[in-house]
Formats: sequence, C-alpha cells, structure tokens
Amino acid sequence: MEKHNFVTIANLTREKILYMIEMAQEFEKHPNRELLKGKVVATLFFEPSTRTRLSFETAANRLGARVIGFADPKITSGTKGETLKDTILMVSNYADVIVMRHHIEGAAQYASEVAPVPIVNAGDGAHQHPSQCMLDLYSIYKTQGTLDNLNIYLVGDLKYGRTVHSLIMAMRHFNPTFHFVAPKELSMPNEYKIYCREHGIKFQEHTAFNEKVIADADILYMTRVQKERFSDLMEYERVKDVYILRRDMLSSAKPNMKILHPLPRVNEIAYDVDNDPHAYYIQQAGNGLFARQAIFCDVLGISIDDVRNDNTIIN
Repeated sequence: MEKHNFVTIANLTREKILYMIEMAQEFEKHPNRELLKGKVVATLFFEPSTRTRLSFETAANRLGARVIGFADPKITSGTKGETLKDTILMVSNYADVIVMRHHIEGAAQYASEVAPVPIVNAGDGAHQHPSQCMLDLYSIYKTQGTLDNLNIYLVGDLKYGRTVHSLIMAMRHFNPTFHFVAPKELSMPNEYKIYCREHGIKFQEHTAFNEKVIADADILYMTRVQKERFSDLMEYERVKDVYILRRDMLSSAKPNMKILHPLPRVNEIAYDVDNDPHAYYIQQAGNGLFARQAIFCDVLGISIDDVRNDNTIIN
C-alpha cells in the first residue's frame, strides 16, 4: 500500500484538508472497524501527554490494530545513550506506523527522514501538533458548517502554543480573520505574523480580553497561560486572571460561536462555562478519535473509497 508521513500541517492543500475531514466524518458514523487488522502501531512518547496518547491508541484499537510503545522515556534505551535514529530504526522493525511525541522541535521531521515506515507527529516541542490541528479543523467544520471566512480568536499562550501555530498554517486556505489575544510576554511570535502577511491572512492583536473584544468571534480558542514560561512571576500574577473566560462574558456572543481548547485546562475557563451551549472543548477532544483514525488510514494508503466500501464495520 502507498504510505506517507503526517509530520506537518503546513504542506496540506485545501483539498487535502477537506478530504481528511470527509474521512473523519465516515469514521464518526462507524468508528469500530477492522481496517487495520494485522497492523501494529507504535506510540513513542518521549514527552508526556496522556490525552493525545490515549486518543491515538483508541483510534488504533477501534480500527483493529495492535499497539506497542511507551509513555515514559525513562524506561527506554535512550537512557543508555541510544540515539533517536537507532530507536526509530529499531521500532520500525516491529511496527507499520510510528506515532511520536518529542520535546525537541523538528524531531518528527528527522524521524520521518530515517524511518522506513510512516511517522505521525504527535507534537514536537513548541513547533507543531498536526493531529490536534486536524481535530480542531474537524471541530470547526462540524460546528460552523464551513472553514471559510471565519473570525477566530486565539487566547492565552500564543508564544509557545504549538496548537495555535498549526491552526494558523492550516487555515491559510480558508480566508480567516485571526484575533491574537495575549499578554505581551506570550504574544504571537513574529515568524507567524510574517507568515500571515505572506499568505494574506488578516489578523489583529489584543491585550484586553473581555465581552466586547470577543463579541464577533465564530471560534474562541482558549489556551493555558503557562506559569513556567514567565521569568518574572510578578508579570505572571499580573496577567494570569485577565485571560479567564467566565460565563458572564458570553452574553454578547454570536449564536454560532463555539469555545475550543486543546486541554488540559487549568483556570483559563471557569467551570460555569461548561454548561453553556457555546462550550465545545469536551466534544472537541472526542473528535480526536475520528480525526486520528483518518490520519492512520491516510498514511497507510487507505483511501476514503476504501473506508466507504469497508465491510469490516463492527456495530
């Protein structure tokens, strides 16, 4: 079968993104199948992330694959000095596809260059998180009925938040207007603002976060303000409670507006928001199953027609 990597969202065309969304829709209709029966998926998590790992492993299991791997790099041969290259080559002997999360930017791209099997990037440093981006795109499409011409507000840690970086690159095909809402210490890096200008993406920057600022949002994408990123804790104390979404801030929100968050949440979304009809972050996490099933099939050369004609569905 044809196979390729899923390392970055940056090289996906508009048509490919919509194709992946269409495939995810097929899996949402029937998530339990045996399309990957006999396949082995390796999950190599050199950086912890329970949610992403469990989502990938559930996607593999629901497609009939077997899962091997680790969630704690301290138990790997890397502690003995084994290089990433050797780890990838060794695991490639056992698995048909490798899902890898790593703290070093570019590690997934490097792995894809040395591995004889497909590499799926589950997050590399502060760089990209393409599978999270795919489930974000699927969530936006499901809630808005389109990806085109949307007002998307990105709030919180825009400096280190790889999910928002990936979303900017993916949305370049769909004429968005971005609003970057962040303290100056965690503002969107210049390289992504340059990227927006080069690709004709409209954006505005804000430091205030209130009911009026977000009134025009179609998507309100919250992220955690990370205390550990601040060199001056007084600065953190100054901004930490400015970027908390409370239910009373939603009184002027558009009816179609949905609140997304890559999770985990700390205190940036008050718990009284959970019961508001605009809240969508729990459903968003659930959409990760279908998006990642689509990713597995795509990297292994299984087409949407194969999925539609699949006779291994388990009801």
